[in-house]
Amino acid sequence: MTNASQAHWLALLLAAPLVLTGCGTGRVGRPATSRRFPYPAPVVDKRATYQTKALFYNLRRLQGQSILFGQQDATQYGIGWHDQPDRSDIKSVCGSNPEVYGWDVAEVVNATLKGRALATDTTLRRHRQLVLDAYQRGGLNTFCWHMDNFVTGKNFYDTTAVVPAILPGGSHHAAYLRALDIAADYFKGLQTPDGTAVPIIFRPFHEHTGSWFWWGRRHCTTAEFVQLWQFTVKYLRDTKQVHNLLFAYSPDRVPDMAAYFERYPGDAYADVLGFDDYGDFNTVTSPNKGVTTLAALVGEAEKRRKIPALTEAGLEKLTAPNWYNDNLLGQLKADPQARKIAYLMVWRNAHTGHFYAPYPGHPSVPGFLSFYQDPLTVFESDKPRLYQVQ
Repeated sequence: MTNASQAHWLALLLAAPLVLTGCGTGRVGRPATSRRFPYPAPVVDKRATYQTKALFYNLRRLQGQSILFGQQDATQYGIGWHDQPDRSDIKSVCGSNPEVYGWDVAEVVNATLKGRALATDTTLRRHRQLVLDAYQRGGLNTFCWHMDNFVTGKNFYDTTAVVPAILPGGSHHAAYLRALDIAADYFKGLQTPDGTAVPIIFRPFHEHTGSWFWWGRRHCTTAEFVQLWQFTVKYLRDTKQVHNLLFAYSPDRVPDMAAYFERYPGDAYADVLGFDDYGDFNTVTSPNKGVTTLAALVGEAEKRRKIPALTEAGLEKLTAPNWYNDNLLGQLKADPQARKIAYLMVWRNAHTGHFYAPYPGHPSVPGFLSFYQDPLTVFESDKPRLYQVQ
């Protein structure tokens, strides 16, 4: 990009103030599928909805001002409860839900393939409503996909070779298309009563630099992985006409940026540069490898006009009570680049042997409250307007 175009981009960004407070349904904006988005939003899908472009634009504008906090399945269940209205362990601790909600579209795809229908299945309808509720409250929804093995029918940990079989011309390509069709229909069906499509950050094939999933590094070639990613984006965007998605690329821990981008599908196929890290933030060190990776990622995101994020992190069972305030936020804030990530998300609270956020009575609550009260972190109660611009 030339110096002139860079200056033009910055001028447009500065010309559109982001309102960080608000209330009610005005936070999500009016349906605007036909309105032209007024500011630069270089997203993968040029036909993305107004709200989807607004989400991209606002997440970029927020960089350096705040970090949105999220959790997987936050309002679906927690420690000792399941499917209770407007409840999350995080809200029980600090009074607010997270701002970012993580979900897994595998729940919908697998159920549909087994003959359950969204229109009649109570569990699937409840799942859909949780996504809609999060959006109506102004939250950000992001979906991963723990895909079952298309060749063996077993789960995502079965590393029998799959990728060549589901590419065009492969023996199980039709099965992959069927799964994509279900996911596409679900994403397109995430609409509010007034017809607004809910923007989604879609994060397929995550942690591919590891080899614990069938799409991992040792189970397909670089060319096969890139082809699969690009095919998936084009099928959803162009064939299925899904226009409420931003696409997130999220490797696991890597030694350097060369390894991070080894299987990158290209700037035309990713909106978010993510990073999953369940190890580096377990200790407070200087320098911290997770922090230095995020700092480099922020630089790449700025150069490529992408959204940088810590897409998964956490310490299982929170054995370090001050993990949130010291290990995570303290180390991020100490680095002028790493603190510019747009959002971070921790994993789920399944039971007392597998949880990543505090729940009432846990020793980590005081440290988490300091994390919550810090001006840099954003929760749902902070009411950021992610889907509007002025």
